[in-house]
Amino acid sequence: MRIAQNIDVPATDIKALAKAAQQKKIDLVVVGPEQPLAEGIVDYFESIGIPIFGPCKDAAEIESSKSFAQSLLKKYQIPGAKSVTFADYQQAREYVVKQKPPIVIKADGLAAGKGVVVAPTTEDALAALADFMQAKKLGASGEKVNIQEFLTGREMSNFVFTDGTTVLPFISACDYKRVFDRDLGPNTGGMGSYSPPVFGSHALEKKVFETIMAPAVKAMAQEGRPYRGVLYGGLMVTNSDVKVFEFNSRLGDPEAQVILPRLKTDIMDIIVAVIKGKLGQVKIECTDDACVGVAMASGGYPGSYKTGFPVSGLQDVDKDVLVFHAGTKVGSTPWEVLSDGGRVLTVAALGKTIAQAREKVYDNISRIHFEGAHYRKDIAWFK
Repeated sequence: MRIAQNIDVPATDIKALAKAAQQKKIDLVVVGPEQPLAEGIVDYFESIGIPIFGPCKDAAEIESSKSFAQSLLKKYQIPGAKSVTFADYQQAREYVVKQKPPIVIKADGLAAGKGVVVAPTTEDALAALADFMQAKKLGASGEKVNIQEFLTGREMSNFVFTDGTTVLPFISACDYKRVFDRDLGPNTGGMGSYSPPVFGSHALEKKVFETIMAPAVKAMAQEGRPYRGVLYGGLMVTNSDVKVFEFNSRLGDPEAQVILPRLKTDIMDIIVAVIKGKLGQVKIECTDDACVGVAMASGGYPGSYKTGFPVSGLQDVDKDVLVFHAGTKVGSTPWEVLSDGGRVLTVAALGKTIAQAREKVYDNISRIHFEGAHYRKDIAWFK
C-alpha cells in the first residue's frame, strides 16, 4: 500500500522544495537529512511561513562542524572525547605521528557517515589525513579535520526532543556502522540497529540526560543558537563513565527505524509542540517492546554500486513488519520498485525481547530480493 507521493526535487534545492511545498499545500515539513539543515532549510521555510521541524542553520552546526561541537563540549564541560582540530595538513601530520594508535580521524564537515576513520596504525591515520586534506576525497568537508582520542566501551545513540527550552528524554538505540559482520570493513551510514541497548538501565539514561543531552541544549541556548527539534548524541559507555563523541541534528537512520516504532505518543503531538514552543505540555511514552532493524544494501556499497534492479518480495513480508524505503524508486508501473541507492531498504520488527524481534526481522528480510543485495547477519546477535 502506498502512503505517500514522492516529489522529484533534490534535497538541497531549498527554494525548489519550498515551492513544491506551497504548490502541494503541505501543512508541515519534517527534515530528515543533515545537509539541508546545514544549509538553512529551516530558516528559509520559517521566513516564508511554512511550519517546519528541525534546528536552524546555526543550531545544526552542532553536527555540521565537528570543531564547533568539540569547542562546545570543552567550554561547557560536557563529558566528551578529547580532540584537536587542524586546518593545516602538515600540522595535523606532525600531531598524528606523536599519538599512540588507534587514532580517530574525522572530517570536520558532513560526509554522509563516511567521514570517520578509526586508524589502527599511525600509517593508516596518515593515509586518512592525506585522503581528506590533500586528495580532497570528501571535498570541502575534509579540508579541516578533527583528530580524536580512541574511546573504548560500548556505543549507544541517545535522543532528546526539545523546543529550545524544555528538553524531554526519548529512548536509546545501538547501531552497526561497519559494512560486514563482526564489525569488519569500512564505515557506512548504518547497516542495522536495535533498541533498547542490552547494557542500558534507567540509571544510565538518567546520567546521559543530566550530564550530556540537557546540558548540550542549554549550552546552545547560551551560545545564542537555540536548538529546536531532536538532538542525537553518539555516546561511548564504559563501566564507570559515559562520553559523547558526536552529535547529530536529526533522528538519523537506522536508529530512527527502531526507536520510532517503540513510540506510543503520537509523533505529530511532539513535532507540533516543538514548533509552537509548547513541548512542556507533552508526555513522551514508549512501549517496553524491543525493536530490531536490518538494512539491505546494493552490491559494492559503501563503495561503487549499480542501481535500477527490481525489488521483489515486498508483498510477502508479515503485516506487522515494517519495511522502510531509502534508496528505491518507482519503476515503469506504479507497483514496480527498483533499487536506487546504496542502502536500499531497512526491515524492522517489534518483539517482546530483542531475540524475538531479531528472529522476525531475519525471517522476513530473507523474502526480499534484488540483484547484488547484501545485509549483515549479526545485527542484535549477542551469543
